Amino acid sequence: MSRNQAEHDFEEFYAAAAPRVVHLVYATTGDMTIAQDSTQEAFARAWQRWTTIREYDEPLAWVRTVARRLAISTWRKQGAQDRAYVRHGATATSEGPGVDRVAVRAALQTLSDPIRESVTLHYIADLSIEQIARETGAAVGTVKSHLHRGRRQLADALEIKENDHA
Repeated sequence: MSRNQAEHDFEEFYAAAAPRVVHLVYATTGDMTIAQDSTQEAFARAWQRWTTIREYDEPLAWVRTVARRLAISTWRKQGAQDRAYVRHGATATSEGPGVDRVAVRAALQTLSDPIRESVTLHYIADLSIEQIARETGAAVGTVKSHLHRGRRQLADALEIKENDHA
């Protein structure tokens, strides 16, 4: 394959997949900047290895995995940095997201990393249980268990008590 053809194939791959990867990573971290930055970095790494990655059965799975790992690492570092700023007297200067978004993000954050990963891959990236198992290296039964527990934990975390409406 010529370099021009490889560039063209990668550009098509990027255009079709990047928005979905950003959306998935955003659902995982709740931070659009991290989602965009991690997605860009994952695609940059994919381009560097494109001759190999384009031959994979699912090149998008590789990009999603890299983007999620980069984002989670950045998100954790940023959380520690934010806590340090607060300890030293810094205050938030931007208006926060809406109530529903905060509730969903908070609920997602109550899930363990493997459960949150399975839930977001299934409900945001629209992957099957088998695809999630391949992508994460978990057994199919484990993914099913993660989804079951994740749904139950999210329902509990998002439950609106009748007293909240009074």
